[in-house]
Amino acid sequence: MSIRVLDKTEWQSYCDRVSKGLAGQRASIEISGLSLGHQVAASSLPLLGIAYEPRSDLLEIALEGVDHLIRHPRQIVVDDGLDGLRSMEIIDAEDRHQIVQLIEPLMLTSWS
Repeated sequence: MSIRVLDKTEWQSYCDRVSKGLAGQRASIEISGLSLGHQVAASSLPLLGIAYEPRSDLLEIALEGVDHLIRHPRQIVVDDGLDGLRSMEIIDAEDRHQIVQLIEPLMLTSWS
């Protein structure tokens, strides 16, 4: 297990790389923060893509039937060890923690 904070300059390329291997992957999204408590936004849905758009400062997590948008993310923390990506935690501008938990680890492709 390797938990690390991504540098903002990595966000777009990391999300692009993750999205290449999503076929058949399922994920859940949980959100927690002082203003809303703890909520489940999605549970075990097929994950279609993760994208970061630097110009609009928007992170999109697309699941089947759910388009989860995170405006102005402040930090992205990933748990990606030898067995692949397990989870991503995105902290937004309002200090909400949005956790994307993959049901099975996602093996990441090389940086090509």
